[in-house]
Amino acid sequence: MSVYLLIFIEFFKTGLFAIGGGLATLPFLFALSEKYGWYSAQQLTNMIAVSESTPGPIGVNVATYCGFTVSGVFGALLATLSLVLPSFLIITIIAGILKNFGSSKTVNNIFYGLRPAVLGLIIVAVTSIFRITFINEGASSFLQMIDPLKAAVFVFILFLVLKYKRHPILYIILGAAFGIMFSF
Repeated sequence: MSVYLLIFIEFFKTGLFAIGGGLATLPFLFALSEKYGWYSAQQLTNMIAVSESTPGPIGVNVATYCGFTVSGVFGALLATLSLVLPSFLIITIIAGILKNFGSSKTVNNIFYGLRPAVLGLIIVAVTSIFRITFINEGASSFLQMIDPLKAAVFVFILFLVLKYKRHPILYIILGAAFGIMFSF
């Protein structure tokens, strides 16, 4: 099977089943890195960092970046279009039956049931990113497992976010500056 067909199928499936926004796509993307070896988990974490700091939806940005990593510009375009195609098709269908859609008890119950699943996908994404960022898998003791500098930067930025509640771009820039200064 050609790499282009694989990109289309895998990103279409991701777009179809990653309900809940960009962070919900991350478990699927981590699975792709394991399944095909197109990129490492560390590369995906870097893709997420770049995608979070650029304009646009994170899921689309990461898909574009993944597609580019796998197969250049055409791979980036294909991955992006494949990811958004299911949403486009579903919204087009829903628009046709919109009058009945909003008042349907069954539809409301389906969305009510999807909330815990979406939360679960986001928690998996957060724990995966946490593990890749902070945990040193080859550590010989518990104290060596967590990089103290990365943990200190995390706690500091978390403190600033909770205390000052400024625009998120300021914290993204601050995190990037720390990354450059400390060469994470």
